[in-house]
Amino acid sequence: MGTDELKKYYLALGIDEKVYDFVTETESSLSDRFTAIDKTAELNQIKVIKAMQDAKFAEAHLNGTTGYGYNDIGRDAIEEVYANIFKTEDALVRQQITCGTHALTIALSGNSRPGDEILSPCGKVYDTLEGVIGIRESKGSLAEYGISYRQVDLLSDGEFDFDNIRKNINDKTKLIEIQRSKGYDTRPTLSVAKIAEIIKFIKDIKPDVICMVDNCYGEFVETIEPSEVGADMVVGSLIKNPGGGLAPIGGYICGTKECIENCAIRLTSPGLAKEVGASLGVTRSIAQGIFMAPTVTAAALKGAILAANIYEKLGFKAIPDSCEDRYDIIQAIEFGKPEYIQAFCEGIQAAAPVDSFVTPVPWDMPGYDSQVIMAAGAFVSGASIELSADAPMKAPYAVYFQGGLTYPHAKFGIMMSLQKMMEKNLVLC
Repeated sequence: MGTDELKKYYLALGIDEKVYDFVTETESSLSDRFTAIDKTAELNQIKVIKAMQDAKFAEAHLNGTTGYGYNDIGRDAIEEVYANIFKTEDALVRQQITCGTHALTIALSGNSRPGDEILSPCGKVYDTLEGVIGIRESKGSLAEYGISYRQVDLLSDGEFDFDNIRKNINDKTKLIEIQRSKGYDTRPTLSVAKIAEIIKFIKDIKPDVICMVDNCYGEFVETIEPSEVGADMVVGSLIKNPGGGLAPIGGYICGTKECIENCAIRLTSPGLAKEVGASLGVTRSIAQGIFMAPTVTAAALKGAILAANIYEKLGFKAIPDSCEDRYDIIQAIEFGKPEYIQAFCEGIQAAAPVDSFVTPVPWDMPGYDSQVIMAAGAFVSGASIELSADAPMKAPYAVYFQGGLTYPHAKFGIMMSLQKMMEKNLVLC
């Protein structure tokens, strides 16, 4: 297919010629960065294959179990694969974990006891964790069980405030919660090197403290994971990077044997731990998802870089900016006004393979302190490794764009977001 024929397809889908030309011209300048991303994906792909082969993953493991799930060899093999990939002693990978917040809750509550304290050295936790911890009053929060929390904000330049972190570590400090991604914030995402730095600093002060990394959106972006640089636990969702767009539900926790045992007890019950939990036929999707994850993550990264370059050219602030190194798949763009967010999300939804005809609107989403607008026409509901965008409807009115199972789809979504903004006379190409 020639360039002209490809262009006709885009125009037939409602893309203005000016939008098409602007995006493709910007894309042509990014080939070197895209090549580097492909090399990272290649290394991670080989790492995943080796992990599966080392676990002797077999066709028999693809079959599911029901009921209690005793002797579920597929479930056990998947957990061995994850432990191999993340280079940890053990792993808990279950479809019974409903989401990333649930996985984090299991890790926090399973490894904290009344009288303990959780410390975040990188400022505010993700919105949904506020209710879990008890920063925002919620029934069943950790605060109700006598587990306290404190945080040390990052400095204005995004660096750790080492002096204040040292001052806030005390006899009660049991667990350090390190959020790799920015969440609904505009701070920098933490690189694995930065995570290694803060873990070493904290362990030098208190060696027995548990360091947990919220790894959501960061898996396979770099060639190593936080668990390789001292993290006792890494936690994430299977409908983000590691699910590869195929896992229909689930979460993972990889870490030390003791930490994982505590998590398994919290997920199921004392005395049962990892022994129960039927796989119900989803092992195949989870296995194929982790196999696909490196290249799917690479596609999402390319889309994020293209979006940053497009919107920076139009005068908007992109976080990370168009030239920065990437440590997660999320691209934040500050628009400053709600109507820009609305138009952007309409464009992402219009580019979706599922529910493209739906108009996203802000709503009172559970776990958030403001209305949130979400665009996600996905095969797996809410899967943010698929092309999606969301934003809290509050200042600085930043939208968070992520995902794209394939780069062409991410590119089309960016084009359509720009198209909708141009139609509303919000931007000019």
